[in-house]
Amino acid sequence: MENLIRVIIADDEALIRAGLATILQASGDIEVIGEASTGEEALAAAQRLQPDVVCMDIRMPGGDGLEATRRIQQLDPAPAVIVITTFDMDEYVFGALEAGACGILLKDSSMTDLVEGVRRAALGEGLVDASLTRRVIAEFTRRKSIFTSSSEVLTPRELDCVAQLCQGMSNNEIAATLFLEPSTVKTHLSSAMAKTGTHNRV
Repeated sequence: MENLIRVIIADDEALIRAGLATILQASGDIEVIGEASTGEEALAAAQRLQPDVVCMDIRMPGGDGLEATRRIQQLDPAPAVIVITTFDMDEYVFGALEAGACGILLKDSSMTDLVEGVRRAALGEGLVDASLTRRVIAEFTRRKSIFTSSSEVLTPRELDCVAQLCQGMSNNEIAATLFLEPSTVKTHLSSAMAKTGTHNRV
């Protein structure tokens, strides 16, 4: 089959990797092209294989999933990263999004959610597990309020980028919408966060 979605699975548990691979490959339009058991292995595999999507665990030896996600997002081209985790604590949820992940799924998500999540990620769309959505929206709303009150110190382009961020867009999606380079978007968002005293992008 042509145009298969190429996926790397990164998890330190072999059984989890095998289970995810079985589910994804049964979809018919997804191909698992590599696996990794550490953050460093995930980065190396992404560099070597150039997947469309990386399914990333958070807690792994040899560099955790958050740091691996940050470094993978610096690749050119950068694959979409979905964090798949058993942890729904805010520090992991928002840390994953701040690192550049396009979405988060919990490991108890349904097989359908997993497959659809990978498909959406491959299309450049964001996704958040339904059980986490309310908390993410609440945090975006809080951040939007902070940015709005500080609008007099932000440039028009910074405000444009922040407005898209508050809609849940990734850096790459913002870049495509505003016809900017992803690196330029990152610069604008970093500047906006520095001006408003915000330490995370969500």
